[in-house]
Amino acid sequence: MSIRKLNRAASRVCWWVFLGLVVAGLFVTPPFAQWWVYVPALAATACTVIGGRLTARDIQAVRRAPIEVAAPVSGRWIALNSPATRVPSHGTHAYGQSYAIDLVAEPTCGSRPAFARVWPISRREEAFPGFGAPVLAVADATVVRAADGRRDHRSRNSLLGVLYVLAVEGPARDMAGPGRLLGNHVILDLGNGAYALYAHLRRSSLTVREGDRVRAGQPLARCGNSGNSTEPHVHFQLMTHPDPDAATGLPFRYQNAELPPNGRAFHAPPPTPALHKPTPAEPIPTDQPAWR
Repeated sequence: MSIRKLNRAASRVCWWVFLGLVVAGLFVTPPFAQWWVYVPALAATACTVIGGRLTARDIQAVRRAPIEVAAPVSGRWIALNSPATRVPSHGTHAYGQSYAIDLVAEPTCGSRPAFARVWPISRREEAFPGFGAPVLAVADATVVRAADGRRDHRSRNSLLGVLYVLAVEGPARDMAGPGRLLGNHVILDLGNGAYALYAHLRRSSLTVREGDRVRAGQPLARCGNSGNSTEPHVHFQLMTHPDPDAATGLPFRYQNAELPPNGRAFHAPPPTPALHKPTPAEPIPTDQPAWR
């Protein structure tokens, strides 16, 4: 077990102990000074800081040129939390998501329900055009993880919904581990130390199992709204390990489409059958930015 994985596990245990002490304190007087209740929270925070330093070290050690892959979807999609805009794209390097991207389907301009400041607080997942859209293999690969049992929930794409995710649902899922955050997901081994992760997939939509070989462009599942998701979308990332707790994010670029910045629509063409396998230690070019 890696040091980073142990660190993440220790952080979760500390948060659970802190929560348990807070709840217990509502019913009984603890046999120790009140400030001891906050020691597990401080320890969990220290683990987070240490984890960030460990991740930063690993990112420097694993410097690679962007890996070329096919788009994980086809048709017209909009990018959110894109590494073409900033890195880390999701505001954290945790779970190997330094270069992750979120893709929401919008077949025509305005066909996706807009963010609601007041009402409705949430919508049914079927109200979004991306719900049920095919999710495709980005290269020839082997399936190493396939989880399909999490339910799809209503959207959180409103002001109150986002606040609920940030203050309650997100932290609770984080304490429960990466499986609760990812929801239904698939992880592919692309070879040469690169793994592709697809998250928030639709329940019971997976068409592959662990150990299956897949070809580029092959349907793997359908877009859903499971896990830590505010609306149906495809979360995609490349990483160095099949376990997100131990993984470092890897940069990538699309084979026949621009990697779009936040808020930009792009048309993802069907992938071509031949893709080069990523090399183990390809240097980053010095004459151009990695994400252009």
